[in-house]
Amino acid sequence: MSSDAAATPALGLGWKKYLFMAIGIILFVIVYYSPPWPAALDPEGKAFALSPEGKGALAVFLLAATWWVFEVVPIGVTSLTIGILQVLFFIRPAKDAFKDFMDPSVLFIFGSIVVGLVFTKTGLTRRIAYKMLGIVGEKTSMIYLGCFVLTAALTHIMAHTAVAATIYPLLVAIYAMYGEGDKPTKFGKGLFIGMAYIAGAGSIVTLLGAARGAVALGFFNEVAGKTVGFFELSYYMAPIGWLMTFLLWGFFMVVMKPEKKTIPGLREKAKRLSEEMGRISRSEVIAAVIVGTAILVLGVSAVMKSTMPDFTPPHKTAVLLTSTVLFFATGLLDINDLEEIPWNIILLFAGAMSIGFCLWQTGAAEWMAVNWLTMFKESTGFVFVMSIAFFVMMMTNFIMNVAAIAISLPVALVIAPYLGVSGEVILFASLVVAGMPFLLLVGAAPNAIAYDSKQFTTGEFFLWGIPASIILMVVTAFAVKVLWPIMGMPISTGG
Repeated sequence: MSSDAAATPALGLGWKKYLFMAIGIILFVIVYYSPPWPAALDPEGKAFALSPEGKGALAVFLLAATWWVFEVVPIGVTSLTIGILQVLFFIRPAKDAFKDFMDPSVLFIFGSIVVGLVFTKTGLTRRIAYKMLGIVGEKTSMIYLGCFVLTAALTHIMAHTAVAATIYPLLVAIYAMYGEGDKPTKFGKGLFIGMAYIAGAGSIVTLLGAARGAVALGFFNEVAGKTVGFFELSYYMAPIGWLMTFLLWGFFMVVMKPEKKTIPGLREKAKRLSEEMGRISRSEVIAAVIVGTAILVLGVSAVMKSTMPDFTPPHKTAVLLTSTVLFFATGLLDINDLEEIPWNIILLFAGAMSIGFCLWQTGAAEWMAVNWLTMFKESTGFVFVMSIAFFVMMMTNFIMNVAAIAISLPVALVIAPYLGVSGEVILFASLVVAGMPFLLLVGAAPNAIAYDSKQFTTGEFFLWGIPASIILMVVTAFAVKVLWPIMGMPISTGG
């Protein structure tokens, strides 16, 4: 990956850049200096006041969202602005605002990117790419499908961030054979945006795909007093994850239909290049063993935690960073390789963590959740569940998906009994949409990793994310109304 990802056409000196920069600043000023806003009231009459700091967090949130979508400055610089504004306007102290920039989740993304880097340097990426192309053939539609299926399958056994970082250089190798150089094309856009979307879809199927599942199940157990096991989660989520995978493939075949139906001679070229690489090298074996061991440790730990609640697993970030240390200790990487890390992407997620914690700690996120969900307290159970899903889907594009679930579930579980809705359907619907933030790069690490390809702008990603999010809501509605009841999930408290 290249650290030049920050350089995009959107950063020119055109008037649009300054217009949207000004809009973000104006939104910040209007919200920050507005009179106090009324408290939110939950169905039991409990008041959730919006503090001045909470209102300030919303002001920062609006500025950051505007700047991120329209890319008025490099996305990493917008992240730095998030920390700066929190401190200068006394929303949070500097120790809190900037500490989040080194949150374990940010370091996990760093470690995941290093995995992709070592796969590229050792040649494992090219070897896998050539083998896959030899199987899927020369049709670009099948190349799409092969890449998407591989991405989804890998997220069942490893974190989607690590999968995206590993698959990314593979896609770069495949795109190099398309014959258009580095020029953005529909095929390139579909390949990289599709990888990001599919990484999210596949990650909902098991607890190994992302941390959100394990945290949400633990939180659900604490709030509702019910336990959901490792295999029970996969039973209900697998049909949805794979349905979304194939629907998204169809979606990209329509909106990002490749300019070329086939890449003539691709299979033979891939076979020849594979043969030229020769036998697998010692470096490739070492890299595969290190990464495979890390995946095994994380997988076994997740299963043991699910079956033995008292078991304390090693933190996923520590496990992955151990791999990073071993890469350098074994000589697979050296100091010069650190210059290949896309720090713009790392900063992007550091800022996302900072604004997420800011909204959480100041109470702004909870205030928004209560206001939103109480609007539906008189609705039908189905509408209420879908309103929760919509709220989580939107919030997870801006803040940590775990936080989006955590601020929604308590309120939702209070209202649910009045509408005869079971806690399980609320939990699973929330987990489905929390895994697939299709609108903003900060919604998930795979989104940002795909952006490093320079095949698309943040604005394009946002625009194509709108119809993709609509598809996600339709599939969620289908699961809630039809599929999950057939599979035996309790939808109502009487079910």
